[in-house]
Amino acid sequence: MAALLTPDRLGDFQLAEPLKARRIVVAMSGGVDSSVVAALAARSGAEVIGVTLQLYEHGAKAKRVGACCAGQDIRDARAVADRLGFAHHVHDHESRFRDTVIDQFADEYLAGRTPIPCVRCNMGVKFTDLFQLARDLGADCLATGHYVRRVMGPAGAELHRALDPARDQSYFLFATTQEQLDFLRFPLGGLEKSAVREIARELGLGVAAKPDSQDICFVPDGDYAGLVRKLRPEADDRGEIVHVDGTLLGAHKGLIHYTVGQRRGIDIGGQAEPLYVVRLEAETKRVVVGPRRALAVSGARLGEANWLADVEGRDVLAKVRSMAKPVPARMVGDRLLFAAPEYGVAPGQAAVLYDAGDASRVLGGGWIEESFAADAA
Repeated sequence: MAALLTPDRLGDFQLAEPLKARRIVVAMSGGVDSSVVAALAARSGAEVIGVTLQLYEHGAKAKRVGACCAGQDIRDARAVADRLGFAHHVHDHESRFRDTVIDQFADEYLAGRTPIPCVRCNMGVKFTDLFQLARDLGADCLATGHYVRRVMGPAGAELHRALDPARDQSYFLFATTQEQLDFLRFPLGGLEKSAVREIARELGLGVAAKPDSQDICFVPDGDYAGLVRKLRPEADDRGEIVHVDGTLLGAHKGLIHYTVGQRRGIDIGGQAEPLYVVRLEAETKRVVVGPRRALAVSGARLGEANWLADVEGRDVLAKVRSMAKPVPARMVGDRLLFAAPEYGVAPGQAAVLYDAGDASRVLGGGWIEESFAADAA
């Protein structure tokens, strides 16, 4: 176990010494990441308590490997806790998860928006509820397996990208409040995934080779439209496909099958240039399409913003999709103004802001409520 004990492999829980006098609550999903966090916490000498939230029903999902917070994953989390010798609790949060994440996911599609349920889950059941559970258990901190870093700055704890850009999850954690950040710890933010799996193998954890969770945890087959159709049948109603110039081009098979920026699957042939989904009009059930230049926007209005620093009038780098490259922008009130036209800005997605002077630092973000066409500006 010598390799396991090197300083760069132990993880930093940023707690006052002696650690044997500290209590760390670890959020355990049953995957390799949170299991290694629990192992690092146990190696630190602190008292460790594992907590798993059961978020959705068993049945077919319970047998799926590499999901999150149900069935086999709960059993895997318990097995890790048993092997490492600390207490493990399971809390049933199915109804709250259904109300605040799954139902909202369906409603967003019904409204012609593109949801990000993972952020809603972090904002609600994972951080808010786990935060309170950890407090009730007398914890000194709540540790998770997210790939981000908590860095102490001049004004207190800051949220930063993970050192491994391929694993960075900062986009999905923009809604972390300062109060939560003061209590949270992210020991994996400075590690690569290969190192995390190596630690799990060294400790003989059964989840060492477990696949990472894919897609959305409550849609195990990846059929988002099927889930929304089941919960909100009206989201599958057919409607018109209209060009931005007003020309009726055909009919679509339901708003749930489209998102802003989409090119494939529109099924409109015979056009002079490729067409993209420019916007979805939920009230009229219309899909509006146009050439790529019609996707260009000059800015967006943000709602439900969460700021970890003052951003008013400040030069920032804005990331408007999880896979998008951050681009120069500026915040003016509730409006995010891009330095150059940006494409594929979809209502329902998040705009996450990073410090222009330190691109690793997360300043916060908000939900995209509407965008402003570049030509209109």
